[in-house]
Amino acid sequence: MRPDKTPETTYLLDTSAILAFTEKEPGAQQVREILRKGEGGQARVLLSFMTLMEAYYRIWQLKDREKAEEILVLLEALPVERIDVDDELIRLAGEIKALFRLSVADAWIIATAIQQEAQLVHKDPEFEQVKERVSLSPLPYKPTTREG
Repeated sequence: MRPDKTPETTYLLDTSAILAFTEKEPGAQQVREILRKGEGGQARVLLSFMTLMEAYYRIWQLKDREKAEEILVLLEALPVERIDVDDELIRLAGEIKALFRLSVADAWIIATAIQQEAQLVHKDPEFEQVKERVSLSPLPYKPTTREG
């Protein structure tokens, strides 16, 4: 690929995809392949600011604070671009939260995928309710439990 050409594919990694990758769950290999595409310039790979917070607190809960700090260092080293909040994203996340039965964190992540025209890579069957609004790239689904 020529360096001046924008990659045709954009992926947004949900927290569940990041945890699949770091915890070597089913789907880890697909996430690894997406990250390789990002590193090679064949794809744009994104993370929502919300994914950083979710990964941090979940690793802290599952393991400890030290491991949570390590996950942030790892995420910073990955070939990904962090998408932070702006006014458009506030409105879009609010719309998603108003119209669908999703957590606030999921609304932020879905809104980011919509805004960035990205394929949402995830392991969450609850995202199926927004499949008309965003391109989904599901990994093997995790058992449904609600954390918050």
